[in-house]
Formats: sequence, C-alpha cells, structure tokens
Amino acid sequence: MRGMLIAGTASGVGKTTVSLAIMAGMRRRGLVVQPFKCGPDFLDTSHQTRICGRAARNLDTWMLSTDANREVLEGGARRADVVVAEGMMGLFDGKSGASEIGSSAEIAKLLQLPVVLVVDAGKSARSVAAVVLGFEKFDTQLQLAGVILNRVAGQRHFEMLKDAIESSCVTKILGWLPAEPSVAIPERHLGLHGAEEQSAECLKELIDAFASLAEKHLNLDALVDLQCGLDMMSGKSAWLANSRISDVVRIGVPSDRAFSFYYEDNLDLLLDCGAEIVRFSPMKDVALPAGLDALYLGGGYPELHARELSRNRQMLEQVREFSASGRPIYAECGGMLYLGESLSVDGESYPMAGVLPIGGKMTGKLVRFGYATVEFTEDCLLGNKGGVIRGHSFHYSQIVLRGEVATSYRVRYSLSDEEELEGFHQGNVLASYIHLHFRANPQVANNFVEAIRQTRGLQAVSL
Repeated sequence: MRGMLIAGTASGVGKTTVSLAIMAGMRRRGLVVQPFKCGPDFLDTSHQTRICGRAARNLDTWMLSTDANREVLEGGARRADVVVAEGMMGLFDGKSGASEIGSSAEIAKLLQLPVVLVVDAGKSARSVAAVVLGFEKFDTQLQLAGVILNRVAGQRHFEMLKDAIESSCVTKILGWLPAEPSVAIPERHLGLHGAEEQSAECLKELIDAFASLAEKHLNLDALVDLQCGLDMMSGKSAWLANSRISDVVRIGVPSDRAFSFYYEDNLDLLLDCGAEIVRFSPMKDVALPAGLDALYLGGGYPELHARELSRNRQMLEQVREFSASGRPIYAECGGMLYLGESLSVDGESYPMAGVLPIGGKMTGKLVRFGYATVEFTEDCLLGNKGGVIRGHSFHYSQIVLRGEVATSYRVRYSLSDEEELEGFHQGNVLASYIHLHFRANPQVANNFVEAIRQTRGLQAVSL
C-alpha cells in the first residue's frame, strides 16, 4: 500500500496546508486517497473528508492500542490507492519530553509510514539545513522520506534553501509551497473553521487551488511512490456489516454546522454492533426523524449557532419529549450544552432543551484541555461500573449545576493529573465534556447498542 505521514518541525508550520495540497493533487490524478489525522482532531478531518471524498479517521497512540491503530489504518485503507496521514504538533512532540509516547513519530514507526517533513522556511536561508539535519539524526529508526519547504518567498529563495540542504543533508526535497492566501483556512477558538461551514462553490475553488499548488510546486510522482511497510492484508481488522444483524436500532445523530465532532470509528463500531445512523439537523429540522431508538449528540459549535438552536422550539420540544419517553441519549461536549437549560454567549442567555439541570457558559479561555481517562463509577449507558475508556477534552465553556444530577464517571486528566466526578447521568441520559474514542474500548459501542435494545424491549412490554 502506498502511503506517508506528513509531519512538521512544530505546530503552525503548515502541515494542514501541505497535507490538503497533496491530497487534492493526488485526487486530481484520479487516485483514491484515504485521509488520516494523528491525534484527537475533528476540524482537520472535516477538510480531509471533503477533499478526498472519503471519511477521514483518527490515529492516536495515547487513546488507542497498537492493534486498534492498525485496525483503523487497515480498515480505512480498504479500496484506497494511497493513504495520507497528517501529523500533530511537531514530529516528536507527545505526552512526554523524554519519550516519543503519543507523538506523530511513534505513529509513523508503529504503522511503518514514511515521513515527509514540513519546514517553515519563510524567514530562513542556510539555517534551514541545520533544522533538517537535526531531524535526520534525532531518531535514525524513523524513515524520513523527504522534506517540503513551506512559505517560500519564490524560486530564488527556494534555490538558496535547496543548496543549503543538499550540501549538508541526505533527505530529498520533495517540493515547496509559497505563502498563498487563496488556500488559507480561517481559524477560531477551537481551531480551523470546519469544512461544513463553506459553500459547495467555495469548497470547489479551494480544492482546485490546493490541487494546482501541488501540481506546480510538489513532486507528486515521488510522493505517490512512497510505500507504507505495514501488511494491510493481515486480517486483524474485523469490521462487520450490520446487514447481518436483524435487530437493528436507529440512532439519531445531529450533523450540521452546530454539531459535527464525531470520530468516524465511533460511528463504524455502532454500525458493526447493529445500529443504523440517522442524520438530522437541530438547526433546521422541526422534528426528529421517525422511528428513532436513541440519540447520540456529538460536539461542535453550538455557541456559534445558539440563537438558531434556541429559536427552533419545535426541535427542542421534540428532544424533551424523546428524553421523557425513556429512550437513551448520549451526549458529548456541545451536545451536552444543548441538553442543558440554557447557553450563555457574550452575555446573552439562550434557552436550550432543558433535559439536564445545567447551564452552559462560554468562558473565553480553554478549559480542561488534553487527554482523559474515564472510569465508570456506576453502571451507565456505555458500560458497567469499573469499565475504563480514554478520550479527549477540549472546550471553551463551563457548566453550572442548577439541580441535583448524578455522575457516572471518574475522569483523570493526563496533563494536570487531576481527577473529577463527571459524566452526568439522569434517567436514560448520559452527558459529558469528554469526547470518547470507542476503539479505546470497543465494548462500549456494543454496550450502548444493547442498552438501546433493552430500553426498546421494556417500552414494548409497557405498551
């Protein structure tokens, strides 16, 4: 299988721009490209998905085991011509300063992906060679397949950089990109704007611009020839087809500009366990889809669309009625804020679904950032007491309890090593700030589906 990992010397050097340009250039050549993102990112994956026409997936050595990462890569790569993974932060940056744990380098070695290093050369000349040489020598077990220079001032600047690198380093130069405003993606507090916020016309123009940059400035022939050394036919990946399961449950999943943060593998595992994913929009739809057995409310940007969400009173009432019926609801981060009584943004309070006795408030600063380990302190929708799963916390809001509500999680945050009781549990509702990656403990997906089936069975008996 052809493939590579696009890494950077640090955050902000242009990994996303280079990765999207490579993907778009390969797509223009007619190749089927499977995109991946290292780390717990939802925004880069949205752009990758739009450009490649295939759902991007997350690789992560902190949340996921070795086998789970291989399953994600193998399963995602089926029927693809090439895999392109975008790294996170700097190539060697991870959980610890003394080891590669949780880094893009660890993922590259684990999955035998050759590394293409992105270097910001915007303010560099001969010194760029020292940077490349350092990355060559830092970990000789890593396959450094090439370097791409970003934010180059022009051809003359590139020739100077090229002379410096070729005189001191063995790594091949696979191209360069200029500072190009036409492919700049706007950012906000959680990162890049999501792809779903762009019109189809703007998106097409952006993809065309990325592809043209790649064709003009990158050595696409050499990039396409890079090979992933992992055996993609190992047979370890067991992705089931829910068509074999007769007792299918229908799970409503909000999917619009307000709610778009889902790990694709979470949805895949639910499908494997016998779920049907039914998309809807809490912003635009006036009613929930018919025949739903449960809701899975992911994260996103409800704070940016609080007015529209609040004005859609018919949908809010539908969600309240759904909760009152006893059917299960699982919510993460933005989905949890939607289930609260209100959401306060810029000093204005917007009524929400009122399913949970909580109020949400935007803080203007990052709260509880980083990886998290969740232990179930009580039996809940996702598992029994004592079960453990990993996830990620990333939000600019806080909640205020406005009544009694039980908790089902003990959360330990990796960066601070602090613990708190979380995972708010009321009736058949479970809500948390933590974005869980179900492949960290695949039994969780099965537990959720089975809980839905049991609830449906009880409702049938009561009728």
